[in-house]
Amino acid sequence: MAGVLAVALLAPAPFAPEYVALGDSYASGAGAGSYVDGSCRRSANAYPALRGEEFPSFKFVACSGATTKSLKSQLRALTPATTLVTITIGGNDLGFVDVLTTCTLGSDNACDKRVEKARAFARDELPARLDATYSAVRAAAPNAELVVLGYPRLFTQADGCRSLSTMKRQYLNDAANELSGVIAEAAARAGARYVDVREAFADHGVCSREPWINALTNPTADSYHPNKAGQTAYFRALTS
Repeated sequence: MAGVLAVALLAPAPFAPEYVALGDSYASGAGAGSYVDGSCRRSANAYPALRGEEFPSFKFVACSGATTKSLKSQLRALTPATTLVTITIGGNDLGFVDVLTTCTLGSDNACDKRVEKARAFARDELPARLDATYSAVRAAAPNAELVVLGYPRLFTQADGCRSLSTMKRQYLNDAANELSGVIAEAAARAGARYVDVREAFADHGVCSREPWINALTNPTADSYHPNKAGQTAYFRALTS
């Protein structure tokens, strides 16, 4: 009996569930309003905030503008006690803001060239960056489940959108498809669960009858980001 008691006392205490949310503006909730942190545009409506309500320990460190290279400060939130990590990252590595600016203000040809540059980066350089990022997460939080959430296509087919030409919308949607494939493959290499949100948003693009993604808006930082309903869709995809 004494031996059993000694073993029990020496056994490590189980971790209380701890959730850490990493990533860029799609994870911080830019575009969804109700901001709790202005500089990082962390929203109370963001999918991490909704998921975090179920955890006794929740660290919401995702920040608008984050890239795989600038994620180091966020990784400091991870510990061996972390049990769940979610992340959406990679879009800013491709120059998300510059791509949308070029396609909004430039010609079809200018948009095509800028999007193709982003797609080439996604194919040639982003995989190694994602591998390094996911490895760093694994090293800092070895006991955590890692869940990688992707990006939606911005536009619904045949939505009659007038803000961008049909060709521009197709270029951007094709890029989103390629980016999704790159991220999914990197997540698989890391042994992470990949959450693909493209189909969930398929009928809810920027110019659809029920948009889950903002059009060009003020402040511009909220443009082409999921609104409150879009973040709820992310949450449903994460927890399904």
